[in-house]
Amino acid sequence: MIELSVNIDHVATLRQARRTWEPDPAWAAVEAHLGGADGITVHLREDRRHINDDDARRLRELTQVKLNLEMAATGEMVDIACRLKPEMAMLVPEGRQEITTEGGLDIVARQARLRECVARLADAGIATSVFIDADPAQIEAAARIGARVCEIHTGPYAHAFHDAGRDAASRAARAELDKVRAAGEAARAAGMRFNAGHALNYYNVQPIAALAGVRELHIGHAIVSRAVFVGLRAAVAEMKRLMREAAGRAA
Repeated sequence: MIELSVNIDHVATLRQARRTWEPDPAWAAVEAHLGGADGITVHLREDRRHINDDDARRLRELTQVKLNLEMAATGEMVDIACRLKPEMAMLVPEGRQEITTEGGLDIVARQARLRECVARLADAGIATSVFIDADPAQIEAAARIGARVCEIHTGPYAHAFHDAGRDAASRAARAELDKVRAAGEAARAAGMRFNAGHALNYYNVQPIAALAGVRELHIGHAIVSRAVFVGLRAAVAEMKRLMREAAGRAA
């Protein structure tokens, strides 16, 4: 059954706008859990622009659903993950000037280093996910380095959907959706789990949720944005309802 991991980074972004102690990401994790979240995702960036080390520690202690730690493939971050022991660590590309993650990880170009990171995480009992574009070469490389999960980048699909007037039947949206579908099939054929995420919202999520074999969606900004008006618990519940509805129709 399809699952939802809620990214709560933007709760910390709001806190950091005033350099204060609220809103508390740990509280957000509890509210997301009560809304039906199957997991909590946070990105501990090298510059600590939103989630910080204390947040990560407290979330590990308090989170009663799966914790997914997004991180750059650096020695510092692998050390932190091995201490925290999240259920999953997701390796992502990271740029200091980017507002959010802008593209998939280039595994092909960094196989030796990434294989070492994956091995260290596996030795600590942590499953490794890789955030990659819907590119067959990257999926093949993910399998070679030992990744257990491929999270397929849905940003191109989301942008095509938006640019076509939120028309899922548009040629551009269908083309990008087909790329995600094919990537998911390839990941599963290679023995890896098929997850997906990036720029998904309440309008574009259902075609992704209806894809065969997709195990988990990672969604943050849209949920936190809606929570401003309806509360986090209700925002999570509505997203999960849409996902389950689409997955049920496709079954």
